Amino acid sequence: MSTDAGFYSIIDYTVDGVDTQRELVAAFAEIQERWVRFYPGYRSARFHVSTDGTRVYNIVHWASEADYRNFVETSDSEGRMAAIGKALRGLSGKAEARMSGIPTYTVVAEVGPGPQRLVS
Repeated sequence: MSTDAGFYSIIDYTVDGVDTQRELVAAFAEIQERWVRFYPGYRSARFHVSTDGTRVYNIVHWASEADYRNFVETSDSEGRMAAIGKALRGLSGKAEARMSGIPTYTVVAEVGPGPQRLVS
């Protein structure tokens, strides 16, 4: 099986409930629309929320690490970070970033659908 080529930034937040999840996703989706999605190599941003209401993951997919690095080097990081700060302050609940280190990743393996393999 081939892997989905690309480069990913995975942003992880702990939140205090479903309402905060919903608000954070809406705010971060707008940030993607306004500050990120038009950069070359941007593929998508997917938002995942935990079913217990405590986590939000924003998985941003880039065509390559070079495209991501170009975004980092040429984008208005100061303006984007200010928008993120404003979004976080505007939430009705609490959200705390949970990333340690630089939250960037490449795909190294993927298991897709197929027939059951019998193990002997």
